[in-house]
Amino acid sequence: MAPQPPPDLQIPPSTSTVHVQIINTTAHITDFPMSLMIYPVVKGHESLSAPVYSFLITHPSSNRKVVFDLGVRPDWRNLAPRVVKSVSQWTVKVEKGVKEILENEDIKTDEIEAVVWSHHHWDHVGDVSTFSKKTKLIVGPGFKQEFFPGYPANAESLILESDYEGREVEELSFSDSLLKIGRFPAIDYFGDGSFYLLDAPGHTVGHICGLARVSSQPDSYVFMGADSCHHGGEFRPSQYLPFPESISPHPLLQNSTAPCPGAMFTHLLRDNDDEKPFYSIRKPDGTAPGAVDADVAEQTIEKVQEVDVDERILVVMAHDESLLEIVDFFPAYADDFVKKDWVKKARWAFLKDFGGATSS
Repeated sequence: MAPQPPPDLQIPPSTSTVHVQIINTTAHITDFPMSLMIYPVVKGHESLSAPVYSFLITHPSSNRKVVFDLGVRPDWRNLAPRVVKSVSQWTVKVEKGVKEILENEDIKTDEIEAVVWSHHHWDHVGDVSTFSKKTKLIVGPGFKQEFFPGYPANAESLILESDYEGREVEELSFSDSLLKIGRFPAIDYFGDGSFYLLDAPGHTVGHICGLARVSSQPDSYVFMGADSCHHGGEFRPSQYLPFPESISPHPLLQNSTAPCPGAMFTHLLRDNDDEKPFYSIRKPDGTAPGAVDADVAEQTIEKVQEVDVDERILVVMAHDESLLEIVDFFPAYADDFVKKDWVKKARWAFLKDFGGATSS
């Protein structure tokens, strides 16, 4: 069956761009059971091995800088007690905070105008208190009502008072914006079409994504997917990107020049459907541990799929381990990803996680 043509994302034309640097935050999480988030569990991929990415976005004409997500703070045991109790079940390694990573490359962090939290989870919020009080914190819709006040004012809170104490907190409202990127309600952050914040609910209250235009004429973009998906198998294949008969580059043999037969993985396709992602969000008894609203999270994934088929867009989920050997990380720039063919190299790279379940 021929793939369905994707809908037009209707990204407004612009010649304005930003620079994007993908930060490998030095954090890595292991032993997190896949069964808490998705089904079915694939043999050999029972737990998630997850790096943590954040992004430095620089608006070149004004030199305004924004950081999207902060990863894990090195002293994560100083997080709110409820969070520490949960995180202690897994193996967490982190060497540096994002502020230190930036300053090691002579980025003046007191000039960063905003930190954007994609959502409230501990592996995204970092430690905002290390940044200048002039740096505002941007959060998604409904965030303040759901999570304020932080610990210790609220002993059960999942965030810290120190995260926002003494600084401006801007809660986005997409209801006032008529702009959409694909089916994502959007806000034009710099007002010139170079960087958009997108409403992407479901995983948590207030979950947001980002879309940065890194070149114009022709256009190319970096999509900051945060936790809209945790693994490539949650949004690939799709009705726009059916599972291929031949996969290149080979996901299991790094230096192979020969393509990989798709038949090695077809028995893992959900419902034997080459247009369904390998994984679905787990919904036991109508709830999903990995999503506050599983149905809405699935709708967000469908919107992601419409973005993902566009070869002008590099999709970067916050924990996509398959990107570690493909993209160039900070201090390098991601602006020239099209020339480096990262989209093609990354598309089916997640299949390496299924190596233990392949059919010969």
